[in-house]
Amino acid sequence: MGEALVKICLRKACKAFQLSDDDSPMARDFDFGRILDGNKDALERSYQRFSGLPVDQDWSEDSAGPSHESPLTIANPVEVSAPGTFAKDEIRTLRLEPTDQPGWWFDREDLPDSGPIKVSVRNVWTTGKVVSNIVLRSGSPHNYARLVEHIIALKAGMDVDNLMIRMKSGDPPLFNAGSEDLVTALKEAGRKECPGKVKYFTVKETVTIGTPHDGFTTVSPCQPGDRGLRVDCARDFPNAIGQQRIRFVLNERSFDHGSTARTNATWRQMMFIRTFGKIFADVRNIGYNKKNILVAGKNGYVNEPTHQVEGKSLEAAWHRAILDLVAALALIEEGRFVGDITDFKGNHFADVELVKLLYANDLLVEV
Repeated sequence: MGEALVKICLRKACKAFQLSDDDSPMARDFDFGRILDGNKDALERSYQRFSGLPVDQDWSEDSAGPSHESPLTIANPVEVSAPGTFAKDEIRTLRLEPTDQPGWWFDREDLPDSGPIKVSVRNVWTTGKVVSNIVLRSGSPHNYARLVEHIIALKAGMDVDNLMIRMKSGDPPLFNAGSEDLVTALKEAGRKECPGKVKYFTVKETVTIGTPHDGFTTVSPCQPGDRGLRVDCARDFPNAIGQQRIRFVLNERSFDHGSTARTNATWRQMMFIRTFGKIFADVRNIGYNKKNILVAGKNGYVNEPTHQVEGKSLEAAWHRAILDLVAALALIEEGRFVGDITDFKGNHFADVELVKLLYANDLLVEV
């Protein structure tokens, strides 16, 4: 019997018994836990689509990275520079400095009367309107740092707990290979211990949030004695990116691999930026080009994709998982997050809302 005929028969059978596709045992068995935002029926339909995607790359059997008890900062200051993200004709520099202050901080040296901005969900100003990105702000509306996700992902993915980041504008540099330059700089800076103790957090119970475009993100508690973060992440685009799914444990191998994945954009978005986008201050001088972002057309990529497995690029999935999703976990300011995350078609807005809801519902607990 042909595949199409099988599907028709299944649909008729479901109708006869007044069942829907989302009533399958697979959808019912998945534990959404406490639904913080979203409709259960819609979530079950989303999970049906997610569960049907094959896993393209599976590193879920890896061991978690080593945990440490004392907070670490870098031993030596280091600088990284590149053309600006929102001001392509300007060279922007980040100076990474050691600090004993708990957490990560952005210090706008061009605003001497403003204090450093702590990396925290409490300081998220916006997730962008024209360009999707996390913007942090503290105090004055002028005291902000834009598109911080590709920077703060290192807070959750590397062994640096305390860091001061000096910058002379709110516009960060845009690198050609994701955050590879930042990862390299932090590795070369060495480490030293700080006073205090590293704290690890997980959720008290499994929770789920529905995301735009029929997606979802589910977070589950870690197992007793486990300080690992496990991620199952999938993308589903109606263009060359298509469907991609990866599983991994967050450790040095997976973080290094994902940190080189570029932001992706559609060809239509690129054309908008180059034409009508000129009237918007947000994108008028944006530094996106064919080297530093992945451009996807309807049926193929405009430039060469990376992170290929058996001829299929997984760059979009790795970027989403490491430089977007893991970055959102860095907004948990008190310590490092551990547990399991299932993510399908997530985005910055939903990521930030999820972390906000974890705080609002008192769902974080120290391991």
